[in-house]
Order: sequence, then structure tokens, then C-alpha cells
Amino acid sequence: MPLDGSPGGPGSDAGGAIDAHCHAGTADGLTDPWNTDAPLGNYLRRARAAGIARTVVFPAFDSDYRAANARLAEIVRRHAPRLIGFAFVHCRRDKGRIGSMVAEAVRQHGFRGIKVHGYEALLTREACEAARAFRIPVLFDVVGRAEVMDMIAPQYPDVDFIVPHLGSFVDDWRAQQRVVDQIARHPNVYADTSGVRRFDYVVQAIRRAGPGKVIFGSDGPWLHPGLELHKVKLLGLPPAAEAQVLGGNIRRLLARHTEAAGRQAPRVLPSGEAWA
Repeated sequence: MPLDGSPGGPGSDAGGAIDAHCHAGTADGLTDPWNTDAPLGNYLRRARAAGIARTVVFPAFDSDYRAANARLAEIVRRHAPRLIGFAFVHCRRDKGRIGSMVAEAVRQHGFRGIKVHGYEALLTREACEAARAFRIPVLFDVVGRAEVMDMIAPQYPDVDFIVPHLGSFVDDWRAQQRVVDQIARHPNVYADTSGVRRFDYVVQAIRRAGPGKVIFGSDGPWLHPGLELHKVKLLGLPPAAEAQVLGGNIRRLLARHTEAAGRQAPRVLPSGEAWA
């Protein structure tokens, strides 16, 4: 299969593409774009023009993720069925209530996953237990700390983890190379393509782990979804493989959530132990 950036075949039906990484809604930080506002107007127009059918969204950075998740739920409802909500949690600040926050997000808001950002706090058992209870994936930005996934993934083999940016938005090649290795070794670890500028690392990820372990994401609304999608198109994958990356893989992970999941309250670990 062409993986050197040369043009490939027609690829998957663009109408079925899913962007698995996008922020949405206002926040209360007011110091940086990512903690002030993530407006969807231009993003949705650009995504439609690119052929992206649906988008996974989660809040921008905020000091109160329960409130931010509730605001996001209104945005998701307003654009139904275009958007798929993920609950954002802060694994240190929300310690002791992550289970209830995720339960509220899944049961009341219809959210289908969890977002954790390592810039704020690393992933904890409490968040992983909530994901396990509801059979939903965790999008965990390791911010270059890729080594923690080698501890987390074996502890929760029944939880699916998506590592965005191949492990580093700031082009830490060491982290990105380690994530390429991890998605090849751990059955429950996936990577998304958002913001990955070293194209050949995406090529390596597909070659080593296969198209079933790589997920298209844009990191919208700040990155252009059409540009990020074109990066996947440039891989020149066969239609079936491209379809996996552009939507099939995230659809499969989201489908693992069932009505029966989460009927019992997730077990909350008082320690909130983290892999730090």
C-alpha cells in the first residue's frame, strides 16, 4: 500500500468521515485560546466542505468540568446528530467525583467517552474505572509522557485508550516514536493524527500497527479539519484501510458502550492514584 505521501485511490466515502478530536464551547480561563473559547461556526462549515460527517467534541480547558460538560451537552443537542460528546475530567481536582461526573455525562447527556489532559493532571485509576464501567474510550493527552501508557494499558486491558497527536503536540519525536511502538504492542492503545506534523511518523504508525490502530482527528476548531483530513488522504491507503482511519475505528470503539454498561455505580478509588 502506498505510504510515502504519493496519491492513492479514491479512498473511503468522505461522507462517512468522523473527526475524533475537537473542542467546543466557552471556558473561563481568558488567558489563552484553549481556555477561553472554542467556537464551532467556522469549524462546522470547514468540516462539511471537507466531507466530515460527524465530530467528537469535548470542552476547552475550564476550572469546572462538570459545568463545562453541561454546557457542551447543550451544544451537542443543538447540533444533533452531528456531534458526539466526550466528558472532560481533571484527575486531580475532580478526585472522588469522577465516577459521578462520568455517570452524569453518559446517562443524562448521552456522552460516549472521557477526555483527560496530562497538562492538568495525569490519568488515574478513578477515571479508568469509570471508563471500564461504561465501556467507553479514554482520550488521554500524555503531553510527551508516553511512558505512562506502558503502565496504564496492561492494568486496564478492557479499556480503550486513544493517545492524541501520536503523543506530543509539540513534535517531541521521542514520545511520538514510543507511541508508534505502543499502538503496535498494546491491543487497547490507539493514536490519533491531530496536529502531527512529522508525516512519516503517521506512515510508520500505519506500517507497524496497521490501519486499525490509527484514528483521524483534527484538534479543531483551532486546526483546519480539511487540512488534517487531507493528511490522511495523502497516505494513499486502499479504500478499506482509509475507511478504518477516517471513521471505522472510532465507530468501533464507540459501539462498545451498551445500555447494560454502567448500571452499577463505578467504583471510586479514594486514593485517586495516578501514574506519575
